[in-house]
Amino acid sequence: MLLNSTLFKYHKVPILFILLSVLFYGSFAYDLVRTDITKLLLLYFGLFVFAFQLIKTTGFNFRLLVVASILFRLVFLVATPNLSQDFYRFIWDGQMFSVGFSPYLTTPDYRMELGIMSNFPNQVELYNGMGSLSSSHFTNYPPINQLCFYLGNLFPGQSILSSVIGMRLIIISADIGILYFGKKLLEHLKLPSSRIWWYMLNPFIIIELTGNLHFEGVMLFFLIWSLYLLHKGKWKWAAVLLGCSVSVKLIPLMFLPLFFWWFLRKENITQGLKNLTLFYFIVIGTVLLLFVPFFSLEFVNNYSETVGLWFSNFEFNASIYYIAREIGYSITGYNEIATISKILPVITILFILGFSFLRKNTDLKSLITSILLVLCIYLFLSTTVHPWYIATLVLLCVFTDYRFPLVWSAVIILSYLAYTNDNNSENLWIIGLEYLIVFSAFIWEVFFGNRIFKNQVSI
Repeated sequence: MLLNSTLFKYHKVPILFILLSVLFYGSFAYDLVRTDITKLLLLYFGLFVFAFQLIKTTGFNFRLLVVASILFRLVFLVATPNLSQDFYRFIWDGQMFSVGFSPYLTTPDYRMELGIMSNFPNQVELYNGMGSLSSSHFTNYPPINQLCFYLGNLFPGQSILSSVIGMRLIIISADIGILYFGKKLLEHLKLPSSRIWWYMLNPFIIIELTGNLHFEGVMLFFLIWSLYLLHKGKWKWAAVLLGCSVSVKLIPLMFLPLFFWWFLRKENITQGLKNLTLFYFIVIGTVLLLFVPFFSLEFVNNYSETVGLWFSNFEFNASIYYIAREIGYSITGYNEIATISKILPVITILFILGFSFLRKNTDLKSLITSILLVLCIYLFLSTTVHPWYIATLVLLCVFTDYRFPLVWSAVIILSYLAYTNDNNSENLWIIGLEYLIVFSAFIWEVFFGNRIFKNQVSI
C-alpha cells in the first residue's frame, strides 16, 4: 500500500496519461468502426499526444513505462480487429494447417467449392470475413508466419475470438522481446536506451500490430535479435535469426547486400568474402529449410505468382508511383501499372546496390541507417503501402539520427480515409497531404540535416 501511494505521489501526471490512454485505447478497440473517421482521427492523434507526454513526464521511469506499454497492448486482448480484415485469412491458413492441408496449395475460393469440412471451425465466417480479394488468391505468408497462425488457433476454444487472442499473445510477446533486445542494443551502441519507448509506446505500433494483428512485430523481433548478435560478433547465429525474420515477412531479403562492407571492413579481404558468403548461405539456407515441409512444384508456382501480384496488380497509399501513374494516364490514357511496376523495382535495386557498395556500412549504426533508408526508398517507390509496412522504419529509426518515420507513423492514419465511401476509393488529395508531410520531414532530415553522407562516399 505504501509503495502504491508513493508511486502515485511522485508520478501523478504520468499515471493520469496512462489512464487516459487506456480509455482511448479501449474506445478504439471496442467502440470504433473504421468508417467513423472523425472519431478515428481524434482517438489516434489524442493517443500520440498522450504517448509524448507520458514519455516526457515519467523521466523515463523504466518500470512504469514497461507496465504502461504492456497494459496498452492488453487492452486489445479480447477485441476483434476493426481496421483490417486480414486476420480472417490468418486464422483460415492456421486452420488449414491444423487439418493437415498445406495453405499454399489451394485458395479459399477453391476450398469452399469442395464443401464445408466438419473439422474446420468457423469456415464460412472466415471465408466471408476475409473478402473476395484474399479468398481468390493463394497465401503469400512465409512458414514462420504460418506457424504463428497455427499456434494462435491452439488457444483454448474454437471461436474466431479465441484464435484472435492466441495470435495477439504471440505479437505481444514479440514486442516484449523487441523491448529486451532493443534496449540492450541501444546500450551497446552508447545511445539513450529511452529511445526504445518511441517504438513501444507508439500508438501506431500498438494499434497496427497488437490491435490489427499484423505480424511485422514478430519479424522485427528476429531482426533486432539478429542485429544484436551481429554486434556481439556472433554473426553465424545472427544469420540464422535473419533467416527466421525473412520467414515471417520476405522484406529483410532486400537488406542482404547491405552487409557487404560489414564483413570486408578488415584487412583480410579473402576471409571477409568467405565469411560474407557463409553468412548469405546460412540466411538463405535457413529460409529454404523452413520452406521444405511445404515444397512442391505447385507450391513454387503458386507462391511466386501470388508474390508477383503484389508488385504488379495492387495499388494503395502509394506516393511516387501515383505521380508516375498520372503521367502515364496523360500520355497514353491508360493505367500503365504493368510498365511502371517493372521500372520502379529496378530503381530500388540500383539504390540498394549504391548503399551496399558505395557507402561503407562498417559499424552497426551505419548499417541500420542504410537499412532504414533503403526500405524507405522501396516504400516510396511501391505501388502498395499498407500502414503496417512502415513498422520496420519506426523501430529502426530509434537506432539512427532520423525521426521522419515517427512523423509518418502519425500521419499514415490518413490512408484509412479510403474506407469512408462504399467502393473504398482513395482521395488523392488526402494521400497527397500525407506524403507532403512525410517527404518534407524526410528531405529536411536527410538532405538539409546532412547526416547520412557525412564522412561517407556520396551516392
